[in-house]
This record gives sequence, C-alpha cells and structure tokens, in this order.
Amino acid sequence: MKLSFKTYRIECTHPFGISRSTHNYYDIIYIYLDHEGLLGRGEAAPSGRYNEFTKDILTLLEDGIELPSEIEDPELFSDSISKQCKGIKALEVAFSMATLDWWCQKHSIPIYEYFGGNPENAPNTSYTISIGEMSVIPEKVKESAPYNILKVKLGVGINEDKAIINAIRQETDKLIRVDANEGWDLISGIEMSHWLERRNVEFIEQPFKASNLSDTATLRKESPLPIIADENSLNSSDIPRIEGIFDGINIKLMKCGSLFEAIKMVQMARDRDMKIMLGCMIESSVGITAAAHLSPLVDYADLDGNLLINNDPYMGVKVENGKLILPTINGLGVSLQSIHQDLI
Repeated sequence: MKLSFKTYRIECTHPFGISRSTHNYYDIIYIYLDHEGLLGRGEAAPSGRYNEFTKDILTLLEDGIELPSEIEDPELFSDSISKQCKGIKALEVAFSMATLDWWCQKHSIPIYEYFGGNPENAPNTSYTISIGEMSVIPEKVKESAPYNILKVKLGVGINEDKAIINAIRQETDKLIRVDANEGWDLISGIEMSHWLERRNVEFIEQPFKASNLSDTATLRKESPLPIIADENSLNSSDIPRIEGIFDGINIKLMKCGSLFEAIKMVQMARDRDMKIMLGCMIESSVGITAAAHLSPLVDYADLDGNLLINNDPYMGVKVENGKLILPTINGLGVSLQSIHQDLI
C-alpha cells in the first residue's frame, strides 16, 4: 500500500465571501492510495473556522502515516488512519474517500451502491451567491442559470442583507436558501425570517453563533421558515443537543471526518425527524463527488464548491437541469483532466 499526496491551489471564479471572511483561493491536499494497480483518491479542504490548516496537514503527512497492509474492511481501515490524524477532520475524510474509492473499485461497485443509495434519487443542488460587490450580483445570477435553487450568503447587517436579496429578486424569482453563517442576532433574525418568508425563501441556515442555542430555540418558535444547523452540526455527537432547536442539519464531509460518520449523522437525524442537507466547502470535484454519492439519502444538496472555482483538475459528478448526476463507474468515479499532468 503506497501513500502519496499533493498540494493544489483552487482559484475562486469570484471572491468567495461569507459573513466572517472572503477568499480568492484555497489550498487543498489530494491523498492517493496506490495498491494492486488501483488508485484511490481523496481530498482535504481544511477550514480555518475549525482551526484546520493546510500546513498542519502537510506536517502530519510528511512525518509519516502508518498504513495497514490491506483494505479488508474500508471502515476499519479508515478508522485506523483517523487515529493518526490528530483530530484534523479534513485529513480524516480525505483518507476515508481514498479508502472507499479504492475498495469500491476493487469490488466493482460505485460508492453510492456501497451505502445503498439509488442515483435516480439524487436531489437538485443549490448554487451559491456569496457576499461581494453588489454590482456583480447580476453576473452571478446569470452564471446560476443551469440551477433552479440559489444559496445566498447573508449575515453582514440587516440593511445590507435585504439589499442583497432585493438585488437578486430583480434578476430572478428562483427558490432561495439563506445562509447567515452565524452573522445575526435575535432581533435581526426574527425580522429577517418574516421578511424572507415573503420572498420565496425555503429555509435559513445557521442564523446565530454556534454557542447561542438559546436564541436559536427562540427564533425557531418565532420563525415561519425552518432553521438548519451548520456550525452546530459538525458530527453525530452534536445532534442530540440540537434536537428540538433546529429543524434540520447540514452535513459537510470536511467537518464530520468520514463518509461513515456522515451516514451515522443521516441515521440519527432521520430518527429525530430532522431534515438533512449535504453541504461542502470550496472543493474540487474529488471532494464534491464523494459527498454526491451520499446525496440520494438526504433531503437537500448544496454541493457546488467545484462549480465556484475556475481550475478544477478533476471531473466527476455532473449537474443537469440543476440535478446531481452521479458517476456510475466503480469507486468514486473521478478522472483527471488532461491538462493537469502534475496530478494523478
């Protein structure tokens, strides 16, 4: 079993702004597991919000990760590596992806089949309009033409947030999902929830800081729109404490640490009658395709990180008329674009 890795900088088509930061690029790391003529790929896209950074991942990889000699059980194999990742979830999930990619190729099945998903049930994905220059909104809306749901980043101030929605509504009446990224307080959250309800908005994601569950519980009682957890739903251990406070959860592989943990979160949310969305960071098609293999099992998809960059080196999941189209070949189902000979 041979491990290799490569750093790659993905470039945002537009500066990607949320309530707490703006980025023009992100540095990610690809993980490769090479064994018996098969190559398993994974992607680590760390987020500073969770105190995870590319430099720390590289330090761990350069110091050496001990791999079991064989992948007999992909979950056990992935777990044995996770214990060496010092709690860095983005690295853990990269190994989870690469392990399942290799194992499912070996056993001649796509990853969605391993988890019992039907690709016909994959949902539509939303397309994100991030915080940025107001003058660019018409261009961003135009770029969203192939998608029938918009994910709109808010949380910069009640007047500014309303201006963003109004500018979008001048261009389109498409369904909107709002993500405040912890940017509101209770007063603005209550006002915005009623204001947004009249503007074809489906739900609100993470209105308050993750530490502020009390105000979230109050808003849920006041809001005509469902409230979805993001920063409050990092992994399965978070779900019991937010039951009855949020209407649903957002699962991001880079937060939860493995595809197996994501499935556990799906099951726990279903047991509690909570809605489930699959989300993402800004990622390439390796990470987005891995998440897409789980999408037939959830209610909503926000898997557009690869659509917001202009130098994706891989091809995998596609979008047709807004709907996720999963690759049906064995494993992860990604392939390298020919112009990127520096990767594998």
